[in-house]
Amino acid sequence: MAEIETSALSSNFIHDFIDEDLAAGVNTRVQTRFPPEPNGYLHIGHAKAICIDFATAEKYGGICNLRLDDTNPSKEDVEYVESIMEDIKWLGFNWENVYYASEYFDFIYECAIKLIEKGKAYVCDLTADEMREYRGTLTEPGKNSPYRDRSVEENLRLFKEMTEGKYANGEKVLRAKIDMASPNLNMRDPVIYRIMHVSHHQTGDKWCVYPMYDFAHPLSDAKENVTYSLCSLEFENHRPLYDWFIKEIGFEEPPRQIEFARLNINYCITSKRRNIRLVTDKLVSGWDDPRMATICGMRRRGYPAKAIRSFIEKVGVSKAYSVVDYGLLESCVRDELNANAPRAMAVLEPLKVIVDNYPEGQTEKLLVDRHPDHPEMGKSEVTFGREIFIEKNDFMIDPPKKYFRMFPGNEVRFKGAYFLTCTSYETDENGEVTCIHCTYDPATKGGDTPDGRKVKGTIHWAGPDSIKAEVRLYDKLFDVEDPASIPDEEFVDAINKDSLIVLKDCLVEPCLKDAKAEESFQFVRNGYFAVDKDSTEGKLVFNRTVQLNSSYKK
Repeated sequence: MAEIETSALSSNFIHDFIDEDLAAGVNTRVQTRFPPEPNGYLHIGHAKAICIDFATAEKYGGICNLRLDDTNPSKEDVEYVESIMEDIKWLGFNWENVYYASEYFDFIYECAIKLIEKGKAYVCDLTADEMREYRGTLTEPGKNSPYRDRSVEENLRLFKEMTEGKYANGEKVLRAKIDMASPNLNMRDPVIYRIMHVSHHQTGDKWCVYPMYDFAHPLSDAKENVTYSLCSLEFENHRPLYDWFIKEIGFEEPPRQIEFARLNINYCITSKRRNIRLVTDKLVSGWDDPRMATICGMRRRGYPAKAIRSFIEKVGVSKAYSVVDYGLLESCVRDELNANAPRAMAVLEPLKVIVDNYPEGQTEKLLVDRHPDHPEMGKSEVTFGREIFIEKNDFMIDPPKKYFRMFPGNEVRFKGAYFLTCTSYETDENGEVTCIHCTYDPATKGGDTPDGRKVKGTIHWAGPDSIKAEVRLYDKLFDVEDPASIPDEEFVDAINKDSLIVLKDCLVEPCLKDAKAEESFQFVRNGYFAVDKDSTEGKLVFNRTVQLNSSYKK
């Protein structure tokens, strides 16, 4: 099980409810479940639900199951099932059992028959548009369907014929008979079964009628003996319906549904519908594009699982709607990587430096700490020679005040190497600097001087044996703070045109040549980077995970 500081979760209102139930003897155990629908990849909002479901069960010595709510085969796929399992494990959690709502289709069907026999469900022939018209509004009651008073026998026959495939999609539905005048629209005779001539990824062509989520969900919870059904706040108005189904079917120990606020983060889209459009329209490279708010996208970008869990803990559990600043997530990522990522020197936009007084043909190996706080990580070996490389932006011909890097006449410390003084520079026909010339002080090896003189600038560099790499600089995918508020047909216009910048000719330390996908490093002075899965033996690709300082404004 993942490391979750249960103290950070112990005071939330969900646990207060559970504590009261346990003290009163309402329950003697705690069992939860994480019930995603396999119709897309999990995102950061799901990470909050995962942490709540699994950590709550862990705190009380209970169990948490994974249940795939696969009641809508037209939108579901085995690919999504596999990705969900992989994401949960990567976050650090283990389920007790894996269940599918489709495993309960026979049982759920029997429950529907039971409701019909009790006079609590009926087959309705209204179209979807007619049903909306009959439903009423928040201020006006609905009207009874003209098919509401069909006899039990007729309803049983029609439902059997629906099951046998006699009718087309949408021709008939099965509805619960509750109260068309209820102030809660969810209680106005909701549809509980619909016809769908679609093959199911688990049950094949066995069924052509499928239960609605609101019907299958509480029955699946009850069938599994779940004690606490923890879900997001949009299901609060569905709770009376949840309880109604449980009661009418006759479960003696019903689960308790408790709702919490969803995780909303600025500059992010978590809508599956919109994410699917981003992927299918190739506006991103896939579900695991490092700019996506999907768990697999954040993983590919280099976000550690522990940092995501830490972020969820800091956000906390409440019922109040709020929008969390993305900078908080970045801060958690940065803290984790700062503590654990080894350091390396990489030059993203190389500028050649010729050290005129360094012997031609000579090189030397210098040792640089891989992490200032982890001596057990050892040192990396970098090569210094007559020709080395620095960042283009670490040199200016005519610098402003308080610019302490390279410029003509200035002396700068090269990290782990020597003090170098710029003596001249070369330009091309366009006036672009192509090379700078320096001299070095042999007495300053390691960055110190016998005479104790000080320099104000320290820069990183790349040696003559550095290896080339591609570096992808990622930024937020959307320019606007609340892209979810933009209409469907316009939200792609808010995509940040600079959300991905690719640098092809970067130079990195030779010791990184064997780095594996998802390994993270701090590139000194440049930020934190992770090896991308696109890397090959002859070509390293790095993704910028996060900058050294936050790029988001509060």
